This record gives sequence, structure tokens and C-alpha cells, in this order.
Amino acid sequence: MSRTPIIAGNWKMFKTAAEAKAFVTEVKGKAEVEGVQSVICAPFTALPALVEAVKGTSIKVGAQNLHFEDNGAFTGEISGIMLNDLGVDFVIIGHSERRAYFAETDEIVSKKVHAAFRHHLIPIVCVGEKLEEREAGQTKDVCRVQTEAAFNGLSASEAANVVVAYEPIWAIGTGKSSTAEDANEVIGYIRGVIRDLFDAETADQVRIQYGGSVKPNNIREYMQQSDIDGALVGGASLEPASYVALVEGAK
Repeated sequence: MSRTPIIAGNWKMFKTAAEAKAFVTEVKGKAEVEGVQSVICAPFTALPALVEAVKGTSIKVGAQNLHFEDNGAFTGEISGIMLNDLGVDFVIIGHSERRAYFAETDEIVSKKVHAAFRHHLIPIVCVGEKLEEREAGQTKDVCRVQTEAAFNGLSASEAANVVVAYEPIWAIGTGKSSTAEDANEVIGYIRGVIRDLFDAETADQVRIQYGGSVKPNNIREYMQQSDIDGALVGGASLEPASYVALVEGAK
């Protein structure tokens, strides 16, 4: 099955609203490559400006998090209702930094995935192992548990629309990266887990990205693999020229 590659920039805690607008001005037209889906996941404060700036382009906008409740006494949190109201299309869920620094569990990730679908947002669900887990040979076990939790309770049609980002935690922001072959093996395994949960047709529709020190000079290596459908990119997505090169490299 042919899956549309997806390059999602994760800006993390960078860029003001004005900087976000300037970024889109730089990448308009250039980051719109036929056959590749371009996404920018920005801080909450930049989302309104970003949604406005990408109008008339094929670039989509994503948030970096959401709360699993629709409203309530959750100071500082943002709900799916609010993101949908802004016109956001995607939302990152379960990034390793959220899991490590903000105590997000597999159960919370599952609740957030359901919240995303309630409000017509496409979840980009992050899974991946720590260095000590990799060294202990637990990579696939960790990815299986995290994937099963993220897809728990979804319909097959919902599952087919999830984007999974395999991000080995030891490779995020370290300059180290999994080899394309190793990443493809794990991503193929994750697809197999989804096949076991649903069916082959559903699993074949799910787009699975690689993330972890992806740069313009190595994106093509990953994209040549059979099961890798794009990349979730942190630092290398912050500069317009670098982001454009990543999108072009995914073609």
C-alpha cells in the first residue's frame, strides 16, 4: 500500500508568534512538495499565527500536547476543543520529554489519543526505548507495550489514521541516530503489533515515522526503507532551509 510520507517539525519550546509567521513566509511554496505531507508542531502561543500564516498552502499545523479532558479545573492545560477551534490538524502525544519530565504514563497517552479523535485531531503518537532498555535488548518489548496502550479502544478506522513516531529516546537531540536498517526493523515490528491488534489492512495504512537526530543529510537513508513513512524532527526543523530540505528529502 502506498502511504503518503509525512514530515513533522516539532519546534518544542522555541519561536514566538512573530517568528512562526516569518518561518512560514520563508518556506511557503518550497516546503509544499507533491506527495509529501508537511506539518509544523508549534508551542500553543504560536498556533493562531501559524494557522493564519499557512492558509492557502498545503502545510498543516499541529500542537505539541493536549489534555485528555474537554474542560475543567486544569490550570495551564489546553483541550482538544480549544485546538479544534483554532483550526489545528495534528497533535503530538506521548513525546519522550512529556513522559520523562511530566510523568505521562501509557494510560494518559491512551486517554489523550481518544481525546484527539473526539475533536477531529490526528494524533502523532511517540513510542521508543531508553538507552538502558536498548542495551538490555528490550526495544521491541517497550515499543509493543507503548503501542498497545496508545491504540487501546480505538476503532479500526481511527487506528488507520494514527501517525506513530518511533523515537529511540537515546537518539533525541544527542546527535546519535539509529541506523536506517535498525529503525526500519523496529518500525516493521510496530506495524506488526498494529496488525495483531486490528488487521493487515489497518496496519498497512498507519504511517510510522522515525525520529531522533534526523537531519537533511540523513533523511533519504530513512525514506528508502520499506516501513518508514517520514520523520518527526526537532532541532533540524527550526531553520527554514533545513525544514525545506527535509521535506524535499522525503519525496
